[in-house]
Amino acid sequence: SVKTGIHKQIEALGLNGQFIGGHPMTGSERFGYANAKASLFENAYYILTPAKEVPMEKVSAYQTLVRTIGAIPLILPYEQHDYVTAAISHLPHVIAASLVSLVKNADSEEGVMKMIAAGGFKDITRIASSSPSMWQQICLTNTENISRLLDRYILDLNAFKKILDEKNADSLYRFFEEARDYRESFISASSGPIKTEYVITVDIADRPGSIAAIASLLAGHDISIKNIGINHNRELAEGALRIEFYEAAAAKQAEKVLLAQSYSIHTKKL
Repeated sequence: SVKTGIHKQIEALGLNGQFIGGHPMTGSERFGYANAKASLFENAYYILTPAKEVPMEKVSAYQTLVRTIGAIPLILPYEQHDYVTAAISHLPHVIAASLVSLVKNADSEEGVMKMIAAGGFKDITRIASSSPSMWQQICLTNTENISRLLDRYILDLNAFKKILDEKNADSLYRFFEEARDYRESFISASSGPIKTEYVITVDIADRPGSIAAIASLLAGHDISIKNIGINHNRELAEGALRIEFYEAAAAKQAEKVLLAQSYSIHTKKL
């Protein structure tokens, strides 16, 4: 996915007029055909990094191709692509892997940290399950950008450590408040791959048929479910069954239906 080296090779081969780099900003920590999805590219940014010599009509044709698979074409200079992806993709993988390593090395012999690691830790470290070979190569090819941003991140961590050691309540609050507000601005954006999710969680009995009963109840009221699954580790008093809907109206209707049947539910708009 790193374009700097590729563009230099293309230039050396004299193929500047034919090369358009492409990087779909989608996928997961899993790889291989078994983990493929038909909707993989839907509403995902697909970054194009054409060489300067490529005719505009060829770039436009590539943009059209990208749109036909449901993705959103975004043209960037390859240098900007490498810096941006270092910040929002490459460095997060380094951080996730380092957090896993920290717990591994700081845990007790009984493995208590590993045993009780719940949703928050698993969410932030999920991408540490990615291919070591792929991330080794990314770090070796986009080294300068990752290192630059890692320096900035280390400075930020040291600044946070200072206000933590000083027990500076106001600064601690502002730190978390600003991060929360900026993160929520991603979710409320009107376009792009990060969309608002409408979720309710339901406390259910641990017996056969519990999930099917809820699914049938909602289907009987013409409520479409986008996704449903068990929360094996629960935090913040959320329910055991997580149900996601396509729109807010469906989530509200489902809440009303389930409450009428005496289910205990929690709503969560992510």
